[in-house]
Amino acid sequence: MDEWMDNLAAALGEEPMEPSEVGAVLKLARDVAHGVERRLAPLSTFMAGVHVGRRIAEGSPKEDALAEAVAAARALIPAQVDPG
Repeated sequence: MDEWMDNLAAALGEEPMEPSEVGAVLKLARDVAHGVERRLAPLSTFMAGVHVGRRIAEGSPKEDALAEAVAAARALIPAQVDPG
């Protein structure tokens, strides 16, 4: 998986993702899939990527931009109700 992602990054002219970025994006996708709707997981990560790209262009560090995107998405995920 890591090699494929590194190859995709190279094909797009981008730097490979750091392990912490991979973890954050995968956790975001999982949280959206389980807390909102499975089919929104890839769309939410795409939207997070759009945000990160814009914020980097504005001068923000990539880590901060990703943290903003993750926090915004998590704030919109409904709290799980314990059925018991």
